[in-house]
Amino acid sequence: MVTRTPNQQFKQLVAESGLTYAAVAKAVRAVAAECGTSLRTNKSTVEHWIAGVTPQGDTGRYLAVALSRRLGRLLTPADFGLAEPEEDDGIGLALGADPIDALLPMWRFELDRRRFLTSSAYSVAAAALPLTYVQEIADRTAAARSGETVGMAEVAAVRDMVRVFSEMDERHGGQHGRSALVQYLRDDVAPLCRGRFRTGEIRQHMLSAASRGVHLLGWKSYDAGQQGLAQRYYLQSYALAVESGIAGHDGFVMRTMAMQGLKLHRPEHCLGLAETGMNRAKGKVDAQTESLFRVVHAHTLAKAGHRTTALAEAERASALLTAAPGDEVPFWALAWGPPAASVYSRNAKVYETLGDYRTAAEQYGRAAGARPAGTYARIVALDLVAGAEMQLKRGQIEQACATWNRALDHMDGVRSVRTRKAITRMRSDLARFRTRGVRCAAELDERAIDFLANA
Repeated sequence: MVTRTPNQQFKQLVAESGLTYAAVAKAVRAVAAECGTSLRTNKSTVEHWIAGVTPQGDTGRYLAVALSRRLGRLLTPADFGLAEPEEDDGIGLALGADPIDALLPMWRFELDRRRFLTSSAYSVAAAALPLTYVQEIADRTAAARSGETVGMAEVAAVRDMVRVFSEMDERHGGQHGRSALVQYLRDDVAPLCRGRFRTGEIRQHMLSAASRGVHLLGWKSYDAGQQGLAQRYYLQSYALAVESGIAGHDGFVMRTMAMQGLKLHRPEHCLGLAETGMNRAKGKVDAQTESLFRVVHAHTLAKAGHRTTALAEAERASALLTAAPGDEVPFWALAWGPPAASVYSRNAKVYETLGDYRTAAEQYGRAAGARPAGTYARIVALDLVAGAEMQLKRGQIEQACATWNRALDHMDGVRSVRTRKAITRMRSDLARFRTRGVRCAAELDERAIDFLANA
């Protein structure tokens, strides 16, 4: 007969959380579902863990994330009296003196197809890190490894290459070219970041360009449904942006992190991230770039229930688009194409959150029309999908089907988890109309089936 030692560390953490065993089990199932895993964890399972049974597979990680969220601090399996996994679960979830030190092992694990990063969950505790991060980064120029001097030509080359990868991402989806981007950042960009620079300003621009490349990797992970990994890349992109000292860039990454939290229905820290990011940029960037900050701030205000201030901020964002049309928009602020399109799309989410589906549909349509469709196929398609959903909420089934058909036109050749999910969701929304014999719904569903079979 096997004698087990009760897990007192786990028992104490559960008691501190104030959750029942059934609630702990529910939280663990929810985290696992975010990572694409279905668990049958229940009250009895938790009782077995308390009694000393070791959670199997990745369940220990899911447990750590679930109680981290409840207790508001970062926990690892070791805090539960469990053996530390071979890999470091905390990799990328801290802001250290040198973000390259965190990124190099992450890139190695990506290229080795190590699953623990791609299946990691979103951490609420880590989402708060940029709000408390104090820049204490030593000047690394003197520790350069290369004898070559880095100039603006190298910075321009990195920007051009990241732009190519970004355009490829938008045309073909986040799963296309990801390994190539990892290798490029690891083999070419990381050494440049540790090079010897002609001037301090050139060093700033190189670190900013590297931050933009890492930000793109986070976006690719997000598009693949790998939210925990996306968050880790965003954190390290933020660290590089802070170290660069380029005004507004660090705030832009905070803006992205707020957007991710909203998308995952994890509102903790989102308002703080959006507001702090905006304050980091306000008065230091051009009007169009400031509009990008304000519109995400508007969305977080809407999610927090501040209707009047959300609408006022959304209007300010729109007004800024035409305030100084000749100003140059920074390289890092063009992550999703023309600022106007991003503002229209995010304003649509503000109105959607506030229940104004007519205006939301109009704004999604404007967003889709404001981007070059050939370059931004995926995001145009997703804006059209969102617009169709707003039309359906208003009972406009024929208009919705027409908009969905336009979205499918843009999805050909796009490898994206988000586009697949959008079409799967569309089929579910259309089910009741197919049952009633609505012709446009039946025809659209046939097209969707064909798309999913070949995507």
